[in-house]
Amino acid sequence: MSEKNRDGRNQSARERLQQQREREKAREKQRRVLIVTAGVVGVLGLAAVVGVIAANAGKDGGSDKAGPVVAPAGSIEGDKPAIPVGASDAPSTLQVWEDFRCPACAQFENVFRDTVHELESSGALKVEYHLATLIDGNMGGSGSLRAANAAACAQDAGKFPAYHDTLYINQPQETDDAFGENAKLIELAGKVPGLDTPSFRSCVEGGTHDSWVEKANRAFQNGGFRGTPSVLLNGESVFPTKGAEQISPANLKKWVAEANKGKKPGTAFPSAAPSAATGTPSAG
Repeated sequence: MSEKNRDGRNQSARERLQQQREREKAREKQRRVLIVTAGVVGVLGLAAVVGVIAANAGKDGGSDKAGPVVAPAGSIEGDKPAIPVGASDAPSTLQVWEDFRCPACAQFENVFRDTVHELESSGALKVEYHLATLIDGNMGGSGSLRAANAAACAQDAGKFPAYHDTLYINQPQETDDAFGENAKLIELAGKVPGLDTPSFRSCVEGGTHDSWVEKANRAFQNGGFRGTPSVLLNGESVFPTKGAEQISPANLKKWVAEANKGKKPGTAFPSAAPSAATGTPSAG
């Protein structure tokens, strides 16, 4: 082979490699993933949190043919639909805007789960979970919607907290739309005693609460949030920081104690699990 031909082939290979790199950069840019470097958080070492930016939140994967809005049992309605956990008269409220496919949401939940449950059970804190479908819009698929509908079905059965935690503990990779399969969501329900019933399966497979989830996602889109998770304590953002303080389990307990000073803990816990139903229609 002549030197000239060899040089031509080498140049062509370099050009192909450069083009491939440019394509990879473009694909990465399209994912619109925001890396929030949170540093080391408390003694648990939550070193970095990946938050998904809401730039593409408008593409929520919803359908113009969606049916009537069917709210899950005991949900909070109005312009910010949510599923509440804890005593309804607790003196402080934690609002969590999250997406079951969001890896940063799973990291938040897995680090703060025990602390949040402790504060809930003591009556110091109630939590309002606002379900978004951001990842479906950003990356395609339907896992955010399908998982949120299944979680709403679990709320009908009085099993939302346990199923919510199960979904995050078993969350697939962000690019794996495993939650888009109802069979997978039903399989995970088997990890929550008493949840895998014909009523729950019918609710999951029928997409009973799909329109309610889409309404909740519109509230997220209209809320001015930068991404998921977005966490507010009594209306003030506390993730990844509250003022100059980094969030940590210890700091969250401290912030709740400060907010609750002089106030009595809540005692109005649900007396019994609501019956497994299909929910009741609400205004869309």
